[in-house]
Amino acid sequence: MFRRTHEDTARPVDERQGFFKRLRSRLNRGSSWLTLDLADVLRGRKIDAQILEELETRLLTADVGVEATQQILSDLQARVARNELADVEALIGALRAAIVEILAPCAQPLILDQQRRPFVILIVGVNGSGKTTTIGKLARRFTADGRSVMLAAGDTFRAAAIEQLNVWATRSGAAFVAQLPGADPAAVVFDALQSARSRGTDVLLADTAGRLHSQSHLMEELKKVKRVIQRADPSAPHEVLLVLDANQGQNALSQALQFHAAVGVTGLVLTKLDGTAKGGIVIAIARKLALPIRFIGIGEQPEDFGEFDAQAFAAALVEGPREPTGASRGGLRP
Repeated sequence: MFRRTHEDTARPVDERQGFFKRLRSRLNRGSSWLTLDLADVLRGRKIDAQILEELETRLLTADVGVEATQQILSDLQARVARNELADVEALIGALRAAIVEILAPCAQPLILDQQRRPFVILIVGVNGSGKTTTIGKLARRFTADGRSVMLAAGDTFRAAAIEQLNVWATRSGAAFVAQLPGADPAAVVFDALQSARSRGTDVLLADTAGRLHSQSHLMEELKKVKRVIQRADPSAPHEVLLVLDANQGQNALSQALQFHAAVGVTGLVLTKLDGTAKGGIVIAIARKLALPIRFIGIGEQPEDFGEFDAQAFAAALVEGPREPTGASRGGLRP
């Protein structure tokens, strides 16, 4: 049997808070958080149209997107009109709350259904998005929780991808299924599913080759992989995880739209939020697609990978590395 499917409650509080602190410091490296110097520049001023216009510019520059920015500004303008925001600190708190309102419905952890064995997770995304690393971190996460895991090397176009996945399998103690480079990806995943079923494996993580969302023939191949999986198990894949590089900005939103249309994405992983990424793209994606955001990555180490939490993310995005003013201290769940 699986152990507790939502392992967050078993993870130490200091571990979760440590991830939260790393998020606050890495999401806004340098001076990119939304309210940088706002309190100092506007101290003592009444909230007016000029201040809201400045905030609108910052939201758009942070890749929040037009639709989400309009929703956030509309909420703030209504509160200003009702005289609910007396000063800039109140404005910052309201901004954070408006962002949480958009993100909260998407903060849904991945729950492994213990009635589905193997629980099949298909990992998709464009080249360089961090798919293989994400698979490795998920494998370590699941095996650490006492689950048996198998990795399927469905990226058969690159020998290096097969080798890299094998390394992750060894590190995590997961089983590994692969064929020679150039093999049919659907056949590899099908064989892995059959093998995982015969072994009673709990979780099957299936890698796929990176492909641009605009490459229609490769997207058709991805649809084929999904169809072949369903021949062996009509209920599978039980999760289609799309891995998105947050550095791609608005292009990441386009990727999400295309992949979702092609294979029915059920969850998102946002990676590389520790780089030059402007974290506002997470808000844009949440506003447009309302897809569950399962995990985010803020670095290369296993501890830099955690479950998405709307309160913690909004606090980090709005207020940067300083301590939040009244924000939730719960953090993201590593």
